[in-house]
Amino acid sequence: MKPNNKQATYFSRACGCARFAYNWALAEWTKAWKPDGYLPKPNQMALRRKLNSIKREQFPWMTEVTKCAPQLAIIQLGQAFQNFFAKRAKYPTWRQKGVHDRFSISNDQFSINDKTIRIPKLGCVRMTESLRFNGKIISATISRTADKWFASITVEVPELNLPKAENQGEAGVDLGIHALATLSNGETVRGPKPHKAQLNRLKRLSRSLSRKQKGSKNRDKARRKLSMLHARIANVRSDALHKLTTDLTSRFQTIGIEDLNVRGMQKNKHLSRSINDMGFFEFRRQLEYKAEQRGGLIVVADRFFASSKTCSKCGYKLQTLPLSTRKWQCPKCDTEHDRDINAAINLKQLAVSSTVTACGEGSTGPGSTRVKLPSTKQEANSRFAQL
Repeated sequence: MKPNNKQATYFSRACGCARFAYNWALAEWTKAWKPDGYLPKPNQMALRRKLNSIKREQFPWMTEVTKCAPQLAIIQLGQAFQNFFAKRAKYPTWRQKGVHDRFSISNDQFSINDKTIRIPKLGCVRMTESLRFNGKIISATISRTADKWFASITVEVPELNLPKAENQGEAGVDLGIHALATLSNGETVRGPKPHKAQLNRLKRLSRSLSRKQKGSKNRDKARRKLSMLHARIANVRSDALHKLTTDLTSRFQTIGIEDLNVRGMQKNKHLSRSINDMGFFEFRRQLEYKAEQRGGLIVVADRFFASSKTCSKCGYKLQTLPLSTRKWQCPKCDTEHDRDINAAINLKQLAVSSTVTACGEGSTGPGSTRVKLPSTKQEANSRFAQL
């Protein structure tokens, strides 16, 4: 979005109202949810009614922005508690200024015309692009990243008719820190490593921020420069992952990957920065939903599947293989292996065997998780489940 100063100030106030309503409702909910609490069990509808009854007297500044900002924030808190009670998420936490700068609007409170969006009590705001999807508009969320404002618009559309993946067979993808991805056909994709590339500048801007007096305008300028650099690093990483996952899912029908324990890998103080710079979890997330859109299959190997230590020719498994060893020779068949390519080939073989298992009641490959899919018909968008 391209708001002027007046519109940006309105957005900041609306974000503050949404954040205050969320934290207020969280405090009320926490007080009533305690085992020794004497209040009735809360819910988001009751909290919304209570806020509406007191906001004109206690919080009159809330009326300066759209009513959707505090109301939808409380609804989002109710959804967070639903996820918590269903054990899908942790207990909701407070929203912080500068971190959770966003507010939502229902579909009856805004309209879109080409490259403009009309917002209640504000008017039309320019956007850099028009809406790319035709369908029923559900809601919109206005958020700030660094010094830029974005409108995330939810649109209900029919099923996307994306072209199916090319018939290039199966592929195994091994992720690493030297190369972002190594394919079973020998292709290597070098990751951009944006954090490493901008590390010196990050240190310099961080030192500059720490030396500024709190509450001063110079500190605010330094903070914005640092946030803009962090946003650029995240954008470079996201762009590289989107290009890679789109290329893989458009070429290969079946892709084998590893179930990496990213959280455990981050505990290694020597590799944690490089691992975070690659974005392994985001790679798998993007690969799964893009493959589903194109009718592809993602086969996830077991977390303890020894893809690097197993010979892809004869199946011999080494007892140990240090991370510093990039190439090794099989003691049984004397085949020389590149560590990453060998792992990718093993993942491809696992994906092939799992595909045969799903269609023909066979046994899965070594180290893989058991797959239970109907053998009479292979659905195009089925996903291998781990049991």
